Amino acid sequence: MFGDLMGMMGKLKEAQKKIEETKKRLDTVLIDEQSSDGLLKVTITANRTIKSIEVSDELLQDKEQLEDYLVLTMNKAIERATAINETELGAVAKEGMPNIPGMDMFK
Repeated sequence: MFGDLMGMMGKLKEAQKKIEETKKRLDTVLIDEQSSDGLLKVTITANRTIKSIEVSDELLQDKEQLEDYLVLTMNKAIERATAINETELGAVAKEGMPNIPGMDMFK
């Protein structure tokens, strides 16, 4: 019984380590998003850290338009980054979970 418990604890620690490694790797995964007309470009990591924002001179003339472009484009970038983040971390977490009866929450 204690051997099984120790084995599960070991698997959980290993899974935690893999999750941390995956989080670090996701810092290097870059997602580029741009407005439909290309006037605004945003680059963020899969961990949702903004790396760069490029704004065309045309958008600098209209504050409200720029704000609208920023909201729309940032939301699209964050949505894509979140999907990648959740998929990657979910796969690592599911892979590393020990088989505990009644704990099939990752199915």
